[in-house]
Amino acid sequence: MNQENNSRRDFLLTGLMAAGIGVAAGCTTKSPFEDAAGSEVKASGKKVKLLSVDGEVIEVDEAFLKPVPHMPPVTKSEERIGIPGKKFVMVIDLSRCKNLKKCQAACNHAHDLNPGENWIKVDPMQAGPHTAPYWEPTTCMHCDEPPCVKVCPVDATFKREDGIVLIDSDRCIGCRFCMAACPYSTRVFNWGEPELSPEVAAQPYSSETSIPQKKGTVGKCDFCADMTRMGMLPHCVSACPNGVFAYGDLNEDSVTNGTETFRFSDLIKDKAGYRLLEDLGTKPSVYYLPPVSRNFPFESGLENDKTQNS
Repeated sequence: MNQENNSRRDFLLTGLMAAGIGVAAGCTTKSPFEDAAGSEVKASGKKVKLLSVDGEVIEVDEAFLKPVPHMPPVTKSEERIGIPGKKFVMVIDLSRCKNLKKCQAACNHAHDLNPGENWIKVDPMQAGPHTAPYWEPTTCMHCDEPPCVKVCPVDATFKREDGIVLIDSDRCIGCRFCMAACPYSTRVFNWGEPELSPEVAAQPYSSETSIPQKKGTVGKCDFCADMTRMGMLPHCVSACPNGVFAYGDLNEDSVTNGTETFRFSDLIKDKAGYRLLEDLGTKPSVYYLPPVSRNFPFESGLENDKTQNS
């Protein structure tokens, strides 16, 4: 791959987590901070990957992250508009996938999904009887021509200016037309009452966080639009230790897996990138790199599957 340096300008947003990042980028784990009460905050040892305002991937101790109090809450109309000037894309490198399902676990935790309701699926795939099998993660494709949006009778599913397709559960009536229309089968119906903590259940629903889920509505991958708004990577991207997922802005021609940053156009051209079911005209925003020169044998992923399902 042609690796770009990490100085890509304004990769996601310019105003991200500014309360702690400027100092934390250069601090050591022994540097103290003070909380609102004036008490010293010490490093937890758990690092979080963030993007600086000039596009550099940096690591900050989780204990030093502070909320940005001056950021206004996002209104429903702002959620529907998205982030002006952006066009978000994802690249999934099949040669790197080992079926660890850490992407799935991180997504489930971040969105408070019930057990078994996975928005990210990792399935064994094989093109033919004499071809090698491989692991394929699938998410919502966030299509530029989304059939789910066209069939929704109440405008609950919508596509934003930045290309992200979201669901407004306050509007969703549970007709499941969108599920029938989606050729990628990436949507999940909440048949039962979600298992939520009282704190989460009391929150007003946000289309960007997809929290809290509601009985009788549809849920799906949301590209972690709330993280994107803060200049952070989706949970699946940051959770994968093998760099399977890369996320970025098509307008900036840049994607990153949190460790490496690539020029999107070169990556797709040099690695023969493709999209699933392109002949349907849905124009997905998720691209795949073929499983050639793989980092792991397929069989090692089978062992992971046995461990997770035991």
